[in-house]
Amino acid sequence: MGESSIIFFDRKFPSANMILIKDEFPILIDTGFGSDAEETEQLIREAGVSPEELHLIVNTHYHSDHVGGNFHFQKNYGVTIAAHKWEADLINSCDSEACSSEWLDQPVEPFRVDRKLSDNDEISTGSGTLKVLHTPGHTLGHISLYEPGKEILICGDLFHKNDIEWLNNFREGVASIQRSIESLDRLARLRIRKAYSGHGPQIDDPLSSIDSARNRFDKWVKSPDKVSWHACKRIFAFTLIMKNGLAKEEINHYLLQCGWFQDFARYSFQLQPEEFIPILLD
Repeated sequence: MGESSIIFFDRKFPSANMILIKDEFPILIDTGFGSDAEETEQLIREAGVSPEELHLIVNTHYHSDHVGGNFHFQKNYGVTIAAHKWEADLINSCDSEACSSEWLDQPVEPFRVDRKLSDNDEISTGSGTLKVLHTPGHTLGHISLYEPGKEILICGDLFHKNDIEWLNNFREGVASIQRSIESLDRLARLRIRKAYSGHGPQIDDPLSSIDSARNRFDKWVKSPDKVSWHACKRIFAFTLIMKNGLAKEEINHYLLQCGWFQDFARYSFQLQPEEFIPILLD
């Protein structure tokens, strides 16, 4: 087949972006949201790869908008799935914390991780190699993938062209922000010509995006409130997209049942959950 090609799918919420590497061993990175699985399959077929030909699905991390299509591809085509070993263990043991799906109320149909990845592992695509870089922060098992030959980085949700990941102190640890900064510092040392993130357009000047992400994290270190607000707005906006909106009279009841809402209200803002509802809605 010779030279590999990289196809970037810039997808809209609730699905995350995907990257398809067409080579001797075709690899799909992330699979979108579960309810978009048929569309996901259509996209890769149109790009000239049938699901049966997929050598591997690699997940950057286990959130629903990145792993939602895994069930479809594994069940129907027996595709092998790879993810960081820490997240693999949670997923394979059907832990209720896996994917943070219960806490976020973002259901993920169960799948099995067949190949557990560690930092510095290498994944062959045929004519090229993807190097696995453990870049925790957004989740503990978050990985980025680097193609040294092409100087291309696939960075998941660690940073975006003009934005940064939301952080989940309650599920991924209170040092999420420090981990994110270390992960960015590590990536900044690589030669990167182009980067693809989990949301938004391709990144043509990756080092400047990394710089601005780092500056924003540095500001956040001094004001934890900003971290919590960014997270709440992100999660709630995603919920509204995922559910196609919520009726006004449903919202209070719905929010009070959510683990993320309870935790942020009580522990980030020192409020009773009932008091936090109007504040978040504003």
